[in-house]
Amino acid sequence: MTLLTVWADDEPGTPLRRTEDGEKIAAELGQLGVRFERWPVVEGLPAEPTSEQVLAAYAEQVARVVDTEGYVLVDALSMNPTVDPERAAQARRKFLAEHTHDDAEDRYFARGAGAFYLHIEGHVYAVLCEAGDLLSVPADTRHWFDMGTRPDWVAIRFFHEEDGWVGNFTGSQIAATFPDFDTLVATR
Repeated sequence: MTLLTVWADDEPGTPLRRTEDGEKIAAELGQLGVRFERWPVVEGLPAEPTSEQVLAAYAEQVARVVDTEGYVLVDALSMNPTVDPERAAQARRKFLAEHTHDDAEDRYFARGAGAFYLHIEGHVYAVLCEAGDLLSVPADTRHWFDMGTRPDWVAIRFFHEEDGWVGNFTGSQIAATFPDFDTLVATR
C-alpha cells in the first residue's frame, strides 16, 4: 500500500503523520497542489517491458492525462538491479539529491515502488508510491526521489517539454538526513 509520512524539515526522527489511506493521502497532498491518483494495474507486462509495451497497456489513462495536462512527451522507464546494477546505483545517487524542475514531474508506477520526498513549507512529505499510483509534483517544488538499494520498478513519465527530465539541483544535503526508501518499506 501507498504510504505518506510527514516530518518537520528539521526533525527527521519524529514523524508528524503517517497514513496508508489513499483518500487521506490525496486530500493532504491536494492541499499542497500535488495530484495523487490510483489507477488499476495492468497485469501481464513482460519482465523487462519496452516503453511502447507499457504505454500501450495504459493507453487510455495516458491519453486522459495528456489531454488534461497538455503533455508533449510521454515515455516509460524501468529499473531492474539484476539487469544493470551500476546503472541502478548511478540513477539512485542522482535522484537522491534535492532538486526542482521548471516543469511538473508526473510519474505513474506500473510496477514496483519508489519514494518521492517533497520539501514544502517547512515539512518533508515522503510518498511511498507503489504500482497503481500516479503522483504529480508541481514545477519548482523542492524534492528528491529514492528507489532503494535494489530498485525494481516500471514508471510512465510525462513531460511538457521535449527535453524530458531536467533537474535543477539545490545543493542541499537534506535528503541524507531523512529515512530512505529501504527504511520506509521496512517500517510499514
